Amino acid sequence: MGFFKLITYTILIGILGYLFCIVFIGANSFLQYKHKVPKDAEYVIVLGAGLKKDKPTRALRYRIETAAKYAKENTSAKIIVSGGKGKDELISEAECMKGELIKLGIGEDRIIKEDLSTNTYENMKYSKKLINNANAKGIVVSNDYHLFRSLKLAKKQGLNVIGLPAKTPRVIIPTAYFRECLSILKAIYYKQI
Repeated sequence: MGFFKLITYTILIGILGYLFCIVFIGANSFLQYKHKVPKDAEYVIVLGAGLKKDKPTRALRYRIETAAKYAKENTSAKIIVSGGKGKDELISEAECMKGELIKLGIGEDRIIKEDLSTNTYENMKYSKKLINNANAKGIVVSNDYHLFRSLKLAKKQGLNVIGLPAKTPRVIIPTAYFRECLSILKAIYYKQI
């Protein structure tokens, strides 16, 4: 009987932990929409989110569209597209984002590619090297659930940024929230945030 209680408690703790993560990330996602995004940011970092061969996933498509909308309102901001090439991807995420932004009317001269990163920590680390002024005001574009950790990682790199949330495709919410919880714990463990 003791073994079954242990299993039951372990499962219960896992479920409660998952529910806590959903509430925590959900609350942070909601709060991201409350922040006032500066209209005069000098740069926008758009984080990659995977490709299907050479096409953006729906999550990445929402990030690209959000960045393009902001870039049309703030025509002086440089756009840093940040994301390397995954093993199943034909091109880098940065190359894909650049092409999609150009299709949406953003001038190629405004887009800077960062195509070495393989995770959010590296997105910030490598993007920082492309920013001339550490005190410059910037924006990070990612899906709403991902912004809490993204902003913490950016600030740890010394970047002066605020988040601009892109919506999250509903179909990925359960797995995205779970993965994000694990990623937050990992970032805390490795003292990245």
